Amino acid sequence: MTSERRSIGLLPKILIAIVLGIVCGLFFPEWLTRAFVTFNGLFGNFLGFIIPLIIVGLITPAIAELGRGAGKWLAVTAAIAYGSTLFAGFVGLATSMAVFPSLLAGKTAQSVTNPEDALLTPFFKVEMPPLMGVMTALILAFIIGVGLTLVDGDVVRRGFVEFREIVNKVIAGVLIPLLPLYIFGVFLNMAAAGQVWNVITTFLGVILMVFALTVVLLLIQYAIAGAFFKKNPLVMLKTMLPAYATALGTSSSAATIPVTHRQAMQMGVSEPVSSFVVPLCATIHLAGSTIKITCFSLAVMFLYGKPVDIPTMIGFVMMLGIMMIAAPGVPGGAIMTATSLLTTMLGFTEPQVGLMIATYIAIDSFGTATNVTGDGAIAAIVDTLTRRSRGREERGATAVA
Repeated sequence: MTSERRSIGLLPKILIAIVLGIVCGLFFPEWLTRAFVTFNGLFGNFLGFIIPLIIVGLITPAIAELGRGAGKWLAVTAAIAYGSTLFAGFVGLATSMAVFPSLLAGKTAQSVTNPEDALLTPFFKVEMPPLMGVMTALILAFIIGVGLTLVDGDVVRRGFVEFREIVNKVIAGVLIPLLPLYIFGVFLNMAAAGQVWNVITTFLGVILMVFALTVVLLLIQYAIAGAFFKKNPLVMLKTMLPAYATALGTSSSAATIPVTHRQAMQMGVSEPVSSFVVPLCATIHLAGSTIKITCFSLAVMFLYGKPVDIPTMIGFVMMLGIMMIAAPGVPGGAIMTATSLLTTMLGFTEPQVGLMIATYIAIDSFGTATNVTGDGAIAAIVDTLTRRSRGREERGATAVA
């Protein structure tokens, strides 16, 4: 008990890693920084390899444990996630139209390069190609999980339950302990590059507005979730802070799945629901990314003097919510997925798309942190709905008996 009390929690470790990374990036020699970048490359490739296995290992047995109504809960979760994403996009649209005419008055676009171009590269790389893509893993988990609810026998079911145990041991023994070191390396490289801070200072007003919107969005999400879950929304939000901080450091929804899953269960969400909702929402629920892309696309349009057509922007937000489902849960995945919409629906030129990518990547982590923290709210809502559904079924069975 004494050692547990003295141990530092994950959230303080992550915050320390972020601060140390920024400070050390100011004076570390290039070779030492590249050593940490090399570790990050290895760890990042391992994450890319293990994420599809995590999705299959967590979602498949979770769907099987949800029972024959699993297909319905998949549809319910997807609908809630899409509704949340749309709400975020429309909040960003309305706020931007109200604020940008005065905030960006008299300003024009400047030449800003992609921050990733200034980052140091690792000494060497070890390719770790995943066995399957994230979307393939999701579809496979759905097919097998739903199938297990329809067939008799428990051989395959027990196999996936044991596979889940293996995945959980990898999460607890490898991923979570090494995450602070990985986050340290991310911020070390960013601080050494310097270009990220140039982008941030150029768009400081827009960035502050977007950050405020993400905070408001989370408060709204957890107010709704707290009403369903019958818990204090601020306490729920506090419980999810380690997931927020982890995403802040990794800029990856997929890489944060282990922490989000753990914190959702600590919040009181049942393991089957958390195992099902969290990996699913890491792929389809990108409310934070949507609010950022919507606001920054409008900022670029104002800076370039492009006319803003509200019906077009409404269609853009609705299509963006759908496109985000295909976005890989990796750093910068959302903006790269959205580039086709920027060019086709908003008429962005190549320099304007480049400016969008630069500004998005510079603060990618805040949108990702909002995404994964909101996943906890959706998990709480779905958990409440499943418990109510089971209660009605049990009461119905009792009445029939």
